[in-house]
Amino acid sequence: MNTSVSPAADAGTATSLPPSAVLALQANRAPLTWVALATIEPHFNLYLRFGEPAHTLRLDRWRRWAVFLPGAVLCRVRWQANDYGTVRWQLMVMQACTPMDAAQRILGVQPGARLLLHVEGHHPVRSVLERIDAIEARGIAPAAVSPAYWRTLANRLAARLPLPDYTAERHAAWLAGRMRP
Repeated sequence: MNTSVSPAADAGTATSLPPSAVLALQANRAPLTWVALATIEPHFNLYLRFGEPAHTLRLDRWRRWAVFLPGAVLCRVRWQANDYGTVRWQLMVMQACTPMDAAQRILGVQPGARLLLHVEGHHPVRSVLERIDAIEARGIAPAAVSPAYWRTLANRLAARLPLPDYTAERHAAWLAGRMRP
């Protein structure tokens, strides 16, 4: 079966989508967010650090699309190198949007997403990756972390201030706030 489907496919062409994407599209009646991923060894790697795609569509040996439902939080890392070493580090934490949300246009993300954190450079990316590792060490899924925490990290990095830890108490407060009507 040839599954070369455009991320801009509408509901009229949903029959050519993989079964899990069709179910998600019909169940939510909301547009899906398509995130481009690629690996070209040894010079380029665009991958997910965290996030649970509803479906992954492999285009060829190097490229694939990850499909996310509205509201899903994910982290995409871009690493590029040339013959002399690393030339670019980029990390983005974003949230897939619902139709009524304001979305930003992001290269390789269709139709767009809400950008929570965007960092460039080796040291800022490394410090955020350390925070993600610390969150996972506490037994918390990084995709379940409060979006406000990712925005706080972005603001602290921009102001060159110390980065706060994401504690179990902060996570419990976020979960309790989500449960209130």
